[in-house]
Amino acid sequence: MEDLLDPLALSRWQFGLTTIYHFLFVPITIGMASVVAVYQTMWVRTGKIVYLQLVHFLGKIFLINFAMGVVTGIVQEFQFGMNWSNYSRFVGDVFGAPLALEGLLAFFLEATFIGLWIFGWDKLPPKLHLVTIWAVAVGTILSAYFIIAANAFMQNPVGYTINEAKGRAELVDIGAVLTNPVALAAFPHTILAAFMVTAGVMIAVAAWHLKRNQNIETMRPTLKFGLWLMVGAFAGTALSGDQLSLVMVDTQPMKMAAAEAMYNTSTGADASFSIFTLGTPDGVHELFSIRIPYLLSFLSTHTFDGTVEGINDLQAQYVQLYGPGDYTPVIWVTYWAFRWMIGLGAAHALVAVVGLWLTRKGRTPTAKWVWTIAIWASPMSLLAMSVGWVFTEMGRQPWIVFSLMKTSDAVSPNVSGLEVLISIIAFTIVYGILAVVEFRLILKTAQKGPEPIELEGDDPEDPAAKPIVRATVY
Repeated sequence: MEDLLDPLALSRWQFGLTTIYHFLFVPITIGMASVVAVYQTMWVRTGKIVYLQLVHFLGKIFLINFAMGVVTGIVQEFQFGMNWSNYSRFVGDVFGAPLALEGLLAFFLEATFIGLWIFGWDKLPPKLHLVTIWAVAVGTILSAYFIIAANAFMQNPVGYTINEAKGRAELVDIGAVLTNPVALAAFPHTILAAFMVTAGVMIAVAAWHLKRNQNIETMRPTLKFGLWLMVGAFAGTALSGDQLSLVMVDTQPMKMAAAEAMYNTSTGADASFSIFTLGTPDGVHELFSIRIPYLLSFLSTHTFDGTVEGINDLQAQYVQLYGPGDYTPVIWVTYWAFRWMIGLGAAHALVAVVGLWLTRKGRTPTAKWVWTIAIWASPMSLLAMSVGWVFTEMGRQPWIVFSLMKTSDAVSPNVSGLEVLISIIAFTIVYGILAVVEFRLILKTAQKGPEPIELEGDDPEDPAAKPIVRATVY
């Protein structure tokens, strides 16, 4: 019973669950803000009503996700003080700086200009109104960067000094924190992956309407935009992921070794990449695998004769550096999360490539199953991002701040397991209700489709008629 009410285990579960839940809304918000800004730019430049319809339509989806992201994100910061007070005391001076920048600069930028965008349709000139949505898009991306910079400190601590008297890390170089090599590599990887998620939503919504042969004028360009965005974003995600892997080898070699379940240091052909592996239940011994020789060496060092350190050698090094203890993460979680991340993302991109082929030269597939696959494939990129974050955080264990503080030392000392369990149950109930509300709102909006735009004048067929835009509460 004591193990079931272990405050550390329950606090980790709670933070993991609430973080993944919050992250369900983040990629769509990041990507959709920019997509809406692009469509509004196209409308301002061309005057085509179809683009204005898509701005209003996709804008609703963006706003629903934005609201849910804000609500669920607030919980994250409270948890640092409630369940992880030792962590907060130790790194608060450093960790708090990028979080403060996120709140005071990026979030206020988003919140201010999103209000101007919503209520300024009939009050601001079109070009000035366009600036407001671009400011929101920039704000969402800046917000993501500051959060990633804070997380990067946990992966690769920089810009700090340890105050032995106070027993905490103190900020000495905010520039180093904001230009952490992990942050610089993880940022484009995360943002481009968010655009994949957004593209998946656009493809699924367009496929639902085209399957029913409705809203062709707006859904056809939405589909093509989403398909090309998916392919382009996947290419960028893969390239930025390659750079991130090089940084990971330099800063957290144990994570790379765990991602491949490589126990012994290997060089050249022996540093192979496992496509598929069957192992013993404890994840220690390999029973069968399909491997590509040299690939792990290339991914880790960009050479085919490079050396990749193994788990056993790194464990021995860490014992010498940090004292007795087990410094390996949960191997099977790290190994499979890495592969699910790559596999789901690549599979979703493949769906987009096939979609581009099937819709080439203005063609529209008549087989219903084509549209069904496009619809049901929509969560793949989001799942890939979610397991990617699981890999990032689980691969860092047993550290909460690599080389400085273990996760077991970070939990609040005066919070009981029962208290954490009660809060988990409460969050599960509330988040479950919010999930139903969110899903129904998104589904209703997506299925309703773009609404017609009211035009000036008596003749709606007059090509010179201008759209009537009003302050809209979505």
